[in-house]
Amino acid sequence: MLWRRSLLAALLAVALGVYLLPSPIDPKPHILKGPPPALEGPLAVNTRLQRGRRLFAGKLHGPESFTADGNSNVYTGTVDGKLWRIGPDDSLVLIAHMGQDLPECGSSTDYEPVCGRPHGVRLDRHGQLIVADSYFGLYSVDPKTGEKTLLVASSDGAAGVPFAFLNGVEISSQTGIIYFTDSSSRWGRRHVKLEVIELNSLGRLLSYDPGSKNVTVFLDSLYMPNGIALSPDENFLLLAETSIGCILRYWLKGPKAGTKEVILDNMIGYPDNIRLSDHGTFLVGMTTPRFQKFLPPFLDLIAPYPAVKRFLAKVVPLSWYNLLLPRYALVLELGLDGQITGTLHDPQGRLTWAISDVFQHRGRTYLGSTDLPFLPILEVWDSY
Repeated sequence: MLWRRSLLAALLAVALGVYLLPSPIDPKPHILKGPPPALEGPLAVNTRLQRGRRLFAGKLHGPESFTADGNSNVYTGTVDGKLWRIGPDDSLVLIAHMGQDLPECGSSTDYEPVCGRPHGVRLDRHGQLIVADSYFGLYSVDPKTGEKTLLVASSDGAAGVPFAFLNGVEISSQTGIIYFTDSSSRWGRRHVKLEVIELNSLGRLLSYDPGSKNVTVFLDSLYMPNGIALSPDENFLLLAETSIGCILRYWLKGPKAGTKEVILDNMIGYPDNIRLSDHGTFLVGMTTPRFQKFLPPFLDLIAPYPAVKRFLAKVVPLSWYNLLLPRYALVLELGLDGQITGTLHDPQGRLTWAISDVFQHRGRTYLGSTDLPFLPILEVWDSY
């Protein structure tokens, strides 16, 4: 009997300790629009993403975003803080280190604040790489020499608020203005799972004017703003709010200039980058699908309950949440009106999964990821 009382006392002490332990997150209740849409119509399951191959296995770790020049060179950044050039013959050349060059870079997210993590990459009209490093800031990088020029430091931020998680980039071919997103003013990239669980609205859409060097905040109070893409006429841009499965349209010109509207909500997954395709549509990489099975998706279940979220953040290691992520690849194709016209799936993750970017260049499609140790490509695009 005594040992039972001692065990009960110990369990109560542990429970009290966990209860009193401060939680790293401060969530608010959030109600999603409804259950995920059914996998039918343009969302019907297929195997179109399995018709590809992998490049640079073990050499490129987390090629997250892509851009290309007129000589068919493709550029990307990886989880170890490096920028790379992929030649038309599939040669691989290191351009620059965003941070320190340490042997530990890429081995753990704990080193990212020192090594850097390039996310969005684009080429400006002067042939310079514009890079959003999630930790250090917005950079211009000479793709020939690797020389880096800091445009905006994360510590400086905008409107008195430092950047914590720079992410997506897009550049106007008409004005040279650089649009970019800061996914959170609280959580850095290495704590992205806490950002998603907390479900805060601490992100912003911003721009940088290379002429005046001014930074402008277009939108704030966004839910993990991520990828952005200009329309062909640059009248608007699309923006992914990853943590709530939503895509916004923000008007840059016309009678609606300066306003936003939701064009996709309650999505089948969590959108990452958005890119214009080579045939005039938008392509959306889905970092994680959101499927209804016997139970609602995990994030749907906990979204309305801040107390549950605070408890989970205190006791569950972040790496354990990877067990909840299915090996499923999904790409959405949208018309210019934002409506889904087709999808590409890899239900078993045979080629890839957790897609961050879908970039088309001269007949080839490059599929990005934040952590996978290879680069998947499609030589033929088949969305129907």
